[in-house]
Amino acid sequence: MVDYIIKVKNLNLWFDSKKILENITVSIPKNKLTAIIGPSGCGKSTFLKTLNRMNDLVGEMKLNGGVYIDNKDIYENGIDVYSLRMKVGMVFQKPNPFPKSIFDNIAFGLHIKGIKDKYKIAEIVERSLRDAWLWEEVKDRLHSSAFSLSGGQQQRLCIARALATQPEVLLLDEPTSALDPKSTNKIEELLVELKNLVTIILVTHNLSQSARVSDYTMFLYLGELIEFGETDKIFTTPKNQKTEKYLTGKFG
Repeated sequence: MVDYIIKVKNLNLWFDSKKILENITVSIPKNKLTAIIGPSGCGKSTFLKTLNRMNDLVGEMKLNGGVYIDNKDIYENGIDVYSLRMKVGMVFQKPNPFPKSIFDNIAFGLHIKGIKDKYKIAEIVERSLRDAWLWEEVKDRLHSSAFSLSGGQQQRLCIARALATQPEVLLLDEPTSALDPKSTNKIEELLVELKNLVTIILVTHNLSQSARVSDYTMFLYLGELIEFGETDKIFTTPKNQKTEKYLTGKFG
């Protein structure tokens, strides 16, 4: 029996008068990696940001429908958005470490959560860096600037920073698009391991990447969910003709 951590029901979203998402209904399995694919401008990143209310930061956003995480509507009145974003962490396309040390990047969210015990903080920093496969590379320079790291290391640092607050869900918006092939491969391998700790939802333009790392795939086109299912079935026997055309390069 599949355990679903996120359930989206009849989701519609507008920026100003432009409709971006059209009546999306989907359930995301827990501790699996779900990839979101589709052409540029089809609503992938917008959908991702509905899951931790990052779209709230965009002026003139209007939304209806339901987004439920652990069966709780995250858009109901009184939701603590900061707590939500710790529960549903996010890593962006371009690595964005804070202008702080490696250690302080990871500890930042812990201070916000009110953790003051320096030994506890050090323990969580180490665990998070280990979970992001970065500890051995940085353990002797934790107090160096995060900007001293390579691009791939910075992205893994951002993943570690998100993991430090022990999220249930990790959202990734094209996290390898700015990286070289070696760094991309490292992060792909990492993500496959991390789904044992956290549910992962990955936006990617790279169809091969989706096929390599994901358990489930969502295909969005012009703001609509065209098809959702197990990745191997989507890629080998898609049910919708639009999905087949996109996967075979006939559009997009």
